[in-house]
Amino acid sequence: MPELTHVNAAGEARMVDVSPKGETEREAVASGGVRMLPATQAKIKQMSIKKGDVLSVARIAGIMAAKKTPELIPLCHTLLLEEVTVNFDFIGEDYIKVVSTVKCTGKTGVEMEALTAASVSCLTIYDMCKAIDRGMTIEGVRLEKKSGGKSGTYIRGENTVG
Repeated sequence: MPELTHVNAAGEARMVDVSPKGETEREAVASGGVRMLPATQAKIKQMSIKKGDVLSVARIAGIMAAKKTPELIPLCHTLLLEEVTVNFDFIGEDYIKVVSTVKCTGKTGVEMEALTAASVSCLTIYDMCKAIDRGMTIEGVRLEKKSGGKSGTYIRGENTVG
């Protein structure tokens, strides 16, 4: 089991020193989704939610959230993000899948930025639709893939690193 990098020898929280690391291209993909009533999904597709275009707002919210990750997650490094995308897929009649991708060239990974983007996009869908469907659930926020850095590539389901 790898040791925790955000804890010092005394067991105290610490920000990891990345100064000795070399810069590499980093990419992370995260996903999640929102389960809802079929009527809610239909209204989103028809762009008839009173608050406006749900997916456009959720996309912008996710991109903004990725950029604000170090302000939300205490021990995250500030990174110069080079690309953030947030995409949506309608699955069946009652689910919207959110997939975020974050890229940068840097000394530490962008997994937290991708996870934050997916999470906030899901939360925004909920916020924009809660007046008609308070029973929506946010499900399965998770890292799908990461590449770059010393630990190499991780792809969910392959259980491989390196």
